[in-house]
Amino acid sequence: QVQLVESGGGLVQAGGSLRLSCAASGRTFSSYAMGWFRQAPGQEREFVGATRWRGGMTYYADSVKGRFTISRDNAKQTVYLQMNSLKPEDTAVYYCAAGLIIATSSLKFSSKYDYWGQGTQVTVSS
Repeated sequence: QVQLVESGGGLVQAGGSLRLSCAASGRTFSSYAMGWFRQAPGQEREFVGATRWRGGMTYYADSVKGRFTISRDNAKQTVYLQMNSLKPEDTAVYYCAAGLIIATSSLKFSSKYDYWGQGTQVTVSS
């Protein structure tokens, strides 16, 4: 049974930091891209960033570039999202996802991902 389990969300003041984790299990994900998305109330799901197990490339949305960093622990099949300089507008439920996505240009589309975690709430107070 494939599972993606996020953890690490919580409440933080503006300017603070959080690190989210996404532990993948149930199959080998080495060929998959791993994405992070977020969804605020009343908003569409938004691409945050993505990475590949092979090669280690990372990609970010402009809104988080320079503040968020994605890293991986291949042995643990765990992906991390380090979030620094958090802003109130970063408040959302954060999801990790896995997909067999070849084209880099497709990484930002949630429809391309096959597996999703349950989400973890991040709330940034002003």
